[in-house]
Amino acid sequence: MAPLLDLARRQSLSIQLPSWSVLPTRDALYREFIFGDFQEAFQFMSQVAVIAEDMNHHPEWFNVWNKVQVTLSTHDSGGLTERDIALALAMDQIVKSADES
Repeated sequence: MAPLLDLARRQSLSIQLPSWSVLPTRDALYREFIFGDFQEAFQFMSQVAVIAEDMNHHPEWFNVWNKVQVTLSTHDSGGLTERDIALALAMDQIVKSADES
């Protein structure tokens, strides 16, 4: 089981993950991604799925047309861990790479 993030690490989240927020009702990260259309949204989800499977760390997500809402929390640890940060950073990198191409 991965250890929960300590206070110092939590305080650095807004710097490292500025597009993500910590949910006030739950120890989890949240972000909404908006794409040009459903195909772009689904392509993003497909790319994330491969990474998540390799990490054995799977997001909670919801997709409607061009929007993908993502919640990350390490369930077996009961809150935020480095695994959530790693997956959030990977998602941000996928979007950044797509924007640059």
